[in-house]
Amino acid sequence: MPHTYAYCRVSTLDQDPTMQSTAILAKYPDAVVKEERASATTMNGREMLSILLDIIGKGDKLVVWKLDRLARNMGDLCSIVERLEAKGASLEILDQAIDTSTASGKAFLQMLGVFAEFETNLRRERQLAGIAKAKKEGKYKGRPAAHNKDRIKEMLAEGFSHSAIAKELGCSTKTVQRVKKEER
Repeated sequence: MPHTYAYCRVSTLDQDPTMQSTAILAKYPDAVVKEERASATTMNGREMLSILLDIIGKGDKLVVWKLDRLARNMGDLCSIVERLEAKGASLEILDQAIDTSTASGKAFLQMLGVFAEFETNLRRERQLAGIAKAKKEGKYKGRPAAHNKDRIKEMLAEGFSHSAIAKELGCSTKTVQRVKKEER
């Protein structure tokens, strides 16, 4: 019997995915809901999404509240859709009423994906322009380090998991991964 899986994502620890899961459960009360707190700029570090993409099977459906909760660039979006299609599964995006089990749904999703990536790129350009202006005016000094690299390295050497380190030090697992990558 086909299953419906819901993926709810927020970017930061202080955000709450409840609104997303509530909207999905209103339409799919039996959906298996999985929540994640991670950036969507890439697929890296999004373990819950990876798990869902691994377990989803033929006839199953992955449901997200909005496109930007799933992917912010065309490469990742296409990769996700291809993985689902290869397994005989589909994707539904609630707020745009897109369902990749239909030809029009696939086409519309691709168009929206292009615009979502364009919006992300414009936002990044504006951010960089603002930072450059602030630096020129002497107002921008950068953000102070929010974590203790030495302690992260120590805990990694002691065999702690990324999530355990993040929880103990109050940082993200992404921060722990970056420190580990710098170490190599």
